[in-house]
Amino acid sequence: MPWKNWSSESLGVALAILAAFGFSFKAIFVKLAYAVPQAVPVEAITLLALRMSFALPFFAVIAVHASRAAPSLSRRDWLTLVALGLLGYYGASLLDFIGLSYISAGLERLILFTYPTLTVMIGVLFMGKSLQRREIGALLLSYAGIGLVFFHDLEFSGEARSVIIGSLFIFASSLAYAFYLAGSGSMIQRLGSVRFTALAMLVSVLATELHLLVTQPLSALLLQPLPIYAYAAAMALFSTVLPVFLQSAAIRRIGASKSVMIGTLGPMLTIVFAWLLLDEPLSLVQLAGAGLVLAGVWLVSRR
Repeated sequence: MPWKNWSSESLGVALAILAAFGFSFKAIFVKLAYAVPQAVPVEAITLLALRMSFALPFFAVIAVHASRAAPSLSRRDWLTLVALGLLGYYGASLLDFIGLSYISAGLERLILFTYPTLTVMIGVLFMGKSLQRREIGALLLSYAGIGLVFFHDLEFSGEARSVIIGSLFIFASSLAYAFYLAGSGSMIQRLGSVRFTALAMLVSVLATELHLLVTQPLSALLLQPLPIYAYAAAMALFSTVLPVFLQSAAIRRIGASKSVMIGTLGPMLTIVFAWLLLDEPLSLVQLAGAGLVLAGVWLVSRR
């Protein structure tokens, strides 16, 4: 196999690119599932529950394996895990799925990619960190880019209310994920990234299934058209399980900063695939906005 002769850094870059590719397809799978013809389109919580159900066996096996020789968790550890699991993989994902029923996949991915700058702001506001000039520049670039794409979508869709509602849901999703990242650092140091991620995912799976049972009949999960199950399974494997651990492996080899910078490929990939597969518009204004967002992420992520 040719990659066996690659250096650790080259392999890390390749893994980070593959992770970005997987993450970029999540919005595509969601939009394709919403477009499946049926009397009532699939609900966001139903689609999320299916995604989590398909991902559950992988994360359960990983959690058991990672915890086998590890010290037991304290009550405080479990409380922190529950809080972060509710924020990250349940809350942020649910808000994201709802937002995608209103706006384009391209705009969704760009708004969602504000989480690095939001994580910086959380550190400044709640953790006593200082705001550097390059971080201010990153905020200005990112939100100028989102503004360009936002007004582009307003013009294209002709439905200002839907674009505004969807954008607010996606921004709330990005904010929830930023709080998850800001709070997960100490837990990752204590538990390790693999064990923490698997356990947090199990918390979010339970929360999602409970939400479904309270708000939807069980038939909503069992009586969907076959394409819905196919898209949910693809989302679970190719846009959840694999990229999470590909990214973790990439970070071990090339560091978090380089991994985040390579991850900026994700929004561009989503825009291109949304154009190819969903017939979403692709314009110079949209590409310019994406470029500003990615420049902001690069600025805030570099050493």
